[in-house]
This record gives sequence, C-alpha cells and structure tokens, in this order.
Amino acid sequence: MAEEEKPQQSQGPEAPQQASPAAAEIPKDAKTMAMLCHLLAIAIVFVGPLAFLGPLIIWLIKKDEHQFIDEQGKESVNFQITVLIAMVATFILGFITCGIGFFLMPVVAIVDIVFCVIATIKANNGEHYRYPFSWRLIK
Repeated sequence: MAEEEKPQQSQGPEAPQQASPAAAEIPKDAKTMAMLCHLLAIAIVFVGPLAFLGPLIIWLIKKDEHQFIDEQGKESVNFQITVLIAMVATFILGFITCGIGFFLMPVVAIVDIVFCVIATIKANNGEHYRYPFSWRLIK
C-alpha cells in the first residue's frame, strides 16, 4: 500500500507550477545582467544617440560569465545600433523633406522604448529574446 501512495504524492498540483528547464538553468545574476543590457538602453534613450553604450559596456564586461548574458547583450547592442542608424536616416530625411521627416524620429524612439521594455521583461524571466527589426552586426 505504501508503494501505491508514492506515485500519487509526486503527481500533485506542484508539478505544473515548476519553471521551464531553460529558465531554471540560468542563474539569477545572469538574468539580471542580461536585463540590464536592455534596461540601460531605455535609460540612455533620453540622453541621446549614445544608447548603445550602456548595453555595450555591460556586454563587454560580463559576456564571458554566462552564455545568456553574451546572447542578450549582443541583441541589445545590435538593436541600439540599428536604432541609431534609423535616427540618423530620419534626421537626414528631415532635411531633405524640409522638416516632414523629423516626425519619424519620435516614432523610432517610441518603437525603441517599447521593444526594450519587452526585452527587459523577457530577459528577467530568463527567456531568450530577439528584436524583430534588428541588423545582426555583432555576431
């Protein structure tokens, strides 16, 4: 009778609440550093076109500690370089179109902030995130 109770105890309601194996394998420090790579890009957006410097510094310092930091750091840096290129393009377009292109700059900034927030949340949960509109310049 004791043997019959063991399988019943292991099949309790606790089983579905366990974290996914991929997220469970990533240490909390790695999740935090990967999250900072995305979060610093948001903070620096308000400073200017150097939003890639925060993620770049974190990535360069911490990339050898864990593969998750390396992957998410590269994603963040690549996306911020893409956003910088888009901002320069809209700035030039603003002069060519006598100011009409300047209306695209806030759109690029809002898209940057939204995707960085999504990436920050995903990295904090230990999920691998890839930005949808990003040139993969750093491999």
